[in-house]
Amino acid sequence: MDRLSKPAPFTSLPRSADPSEIIRLWPGTPPGGQGVSLTYQSDDMSKDPGRHERLLRHVAVPHLWVCRPERPDGSAALVIPGGGYTVIVVDHEGFETARRLNKAGITAFVLQYRLPAEGWADSANVPLQDMQRAMRLIRANAKDYAIDPARLGVVGFSAGGHMAATLATRYAEQVYTPIDAADRIDPKPAFAGLVYPVITLGPGTHADSRNCLLGADQSPARIAAYSCDQRVTPATVPSYVTFGQNDTLVPPGPNGLAMYKALMAANVPVELHAFENGPHGYGLTGENPIGAQNADLFLAWGKQGGWFKGV
Repeated sequence: MDRLSKPAPFTSLPRSADPSEIIRLWPGTPPGGQGVSLTYQSDDMSKDPGRHERLLRHVAVPHLWVCRPERPDGSAALVIPGGGYTVIVVDHEGFETARRLNKAGITAFVLQYRLPAEGWADSANVPLQDMQRAMRLIRANAKDYAIDPARLGVVGFSAGGHMAATLATRYAEQVYTPIDAADRIDPKPAFAGLVYPVITLGPGTHADSRNCLLGADQSPARIAAYSCDQRVTPATVPSYVTFGQNDTLVPPGPNGLAMYKALMAANVPVELHAFENGPHGYGLTGENPIGAQNADLFLAWGKQGGWFKGV
């Protein structure tokens, strides 16, 4: 496991409360990275001097930010911010989510993942490669984090929700050549939180997410292969699905609702919360009433499932 110092784009921001413990996913060049040359970019869109709204691009070195609670309950979550596979919305859907989970005793690992359209070979599987590797590294070092490997799940937002649903359905696929002992560890999450997720890559999808993930090859077979509702089986992990009914960016019908129906049809444990006035992007924090309610519902679901103990 390769531990990194804090990346330069974050050290120059004195208001930052970013975690300082960072773990590099790959010891060398990530899979499919030969010839890829990227200059890391972090753009802060916030007009408020008290908070960040950073968008990350050009990720050449994917890694985990480790966010530890004061009183860990042994559970953990891989947190995957969204951004349409074009950027990573690291603060609202990443660090702020981690802080809310930490308050409940859950150790959070925020994933800085590679964006598939930035030159990687086998680009459509790049997000799954990074997720599988992250899950394996977390489990390989579970004692260091005071977590139970059997209580490690995944939470994703928007395009990050597509990633989380991909991991929940395709965890067993070999999408990269193993490189060390950690790659013998099962990457299957114990649970999945799918927050206003992109699910389908067919009609009703978020077009930027589909185009960045699939590129030019958007044949019906390829669209079906990367549409998560089409990949659900009885072995898919228990899931929490939530969306706002007036979400116009990622329409609920072909996305979150379709995933819920597929999970129900496969007899996979699933809970659905559809907020009447919820827009896209309410998150899993206490920043707004819907986000706060969503966080409480998710944590209650996790406690009922036996993963969270400190709620």
